[in-house]
Amino acid sequence: MSMVTIRHEDLEATIDSMGAQLMSLKLDGGEYLWQGDKRWWSRRAPVLFPIVGCLRNDFATSAQGDVRLKRHGIARLYDHEVASASEDAVTFRFASSDETRASFPYDFELDMTYALSDRGLTQTFVVTNTGSVTLPFTLGGHPAFNIPIPGSDETFDEYEFRFARPWTAYTPAIDDAGIADFGTTTLVVDDADVLPLSHELIAHLLTITLLDVPDRTITLVGPHSGHGVTLDFAGFDYLGIWTAALDAPFVAIEPWRGCATARDESDVFEDKRGTTILQPNETGRYSFDIRPF
Repeated sequence: MSMVTIRHEDLEATIDSMGAQLMSLKLDGGEYLWQGDKRWWSRRAPVLFPIVGCLRNDFATSAQGDVRLKRHGIARLYDHEVASASEDAVTFRFASSDETRASFPYDFELDMTYALSDRGLTQTFVVTNTGSVTLPFTLGGHPAFNIPIPGSDETFDEYEFRFARPWTAYTPAIDDAGIADFGTTTLVVDDADVLPLSHELIAHLLTITLLDVPDRTITLVGPHSGHGVTLDFAGFDYLGIWTAALDAPFVAIEPWRGCATARDESDVFEDKRGTTILQPNETGRYSFDIRPF
């Protein structure tokens, strides 16, 4: 395991090779990323691959055999090789093995790149199908941010999410096993471009799952201080919003390609919502940007 720190002007990020997990994101020395605390949640920004959320009973069938995966998959559980590094970027590599094929019977290579620029931090997933059969998967990010944001003193419930334009959004119900119910939904945005951050709302819903966020962009901001973070996530159709408990001082903003298994889905892995299919030797590239301010 190793830690790699990259820098660009007043931005600094540190990434752990264990899980290729972002561990720190600082602007002008102020820490924006949740630093983990087992009282609430010990992780910070795990990489979600080859599933997002849960499979029903942690199990699915597939064309290549049984898939047995815990919540959010396996990428977060393994040490990733440092494939390349520079002052402002680093790429980690994680490849299938006999051990991974025991739970996910496919061959793959996942390159995770973190790069700093004037746009902020770009997190890029590059998935290559290294096998001889089609590769199904979903993936996502799970960065969590400190509340309050550096440079502000607003309370949790004073923050708000801002969207590119007014829209209406419903979130599916999530049961205690993590299974989504798109037939039972809650209205969370009603012809508005703002969603107030609320411990009580997230606790009631367990996770807010948004589909087709306008322009695939969202901003978390303290309305008095003006400090916050923007995520731009073109190519990610789903967005999760989550926090751990009624007093947890963080919120996770999660761009996803796919989501947890739903009640109206079968247990066939390839049939999950948002599943990406790569042909043998095909590569897919998916990025999102985090811009602290």
